[in-house]
Amino acid sequence: MKILTGNSNRPLAEAISAYLNLPLTKAAMRRFSDMEVFVEIHENVRGEDVFVIQSTSYPANDNLMELLVAIDALKRGSARRITAVLPYYGYARQDRKSGPRTPISAKLVANLITKAGADRVLTLDLHAGQIQGFFDIPTDNLYGAPVFVKDIMDRFKGQDLTIVSPDVGGVVRARAIAKRLDAELAIIDKRRERAGVSEVMHIIGDVEGRTCILVDDIVDSAGTLCNAAVALTQAGGKQVSAYVTHGVLSGGAVARVSSSPLTELVTTDSIQQTEAMRVAQNIRQLSIAPLLGEAIRRISDEHSVSSLFDMPTSN
Repeated sequence: MKILTGNSNRPLAEAISAYLNLPLTKAAMRRFSDMEVFVEIHENVRGEDVFVIQSTSYPANDNLMELLVAIDALKRGSARRITAVLPYYGYARQDRKSGPRTPISAKLVANLITKAGADRVLTLDLHAGQIQGFFDIPTDNLYGAPVFVKDIMDRFKGQDLTIVSPDVGGVVRARAIAKRLDAELAIIDKRRERAGVSEVMHIIGDVEGRTCILVDDIVDSAGTLCNAAVALTQAGGKQVSAYVTHGVLSGGAVARVSSSPLTELVTTDSIQQTEAMRVAQNIRQLSIAPLLGEAIRRISDEHSVSSLFDMPTSN
């Protein structure tokens, strides 16, 4: 087995490498003067089981192209099997036609990865589970919830918890976490007037005097989370925290979170932290390196990964 990493999230790849006690494969990934991507593998990969770790986060197109070129280089180097490990799958929010003459870019990206030569895909918390069906190769979609549940148990033990879904689409995720924590469930009913802007309308569930924990898969502009935090506070919530798998946090999102009623925003390291995130007082990252590292080990050993979906249960 060999592990190759792109430039999108090298700290995560190094943490996975340390977990597996396996050095990263030596390779050069650089740009020509016109910004063309060039990849050169400096080790023999013939007959090897190779895992390419690359989040297609900002800059999404550069990181995606780097992944595709790396897969092609491995294919032409006669690697036995190539697994694309995408801690964050970019373009996942474009999973259906949102209007006339619009693309389904999540499917296009799946086609590109497959055609480049990937034999398998390993990813985390896809925005829509049906994206797995966009691939004609085996696809494992891991969940960040077990990591979150353990952290919530450690930090909020003995408190009256309400797990809150910031929209109707995330109810299944929130319910699964609430069940494991033996906590109450609440739902934010919101109306989105236009893209990137959300208005909280109504809270379904009891939050008064309770510790509220918002859970979601992606936080981008953070408008939804911050508006939800305001609504929960106004409804009598004692304190509001948020657990979100992918911290995209583009534009002024970090400043928005810092000035919001959120006690804490917890994300995984599926996307590399920016300097603004590092210095923010109420943003924290949890590592998913052990989760991805264990999945990589089991895939390489041809063992089941299904037990990685199990979450601890509150006593």
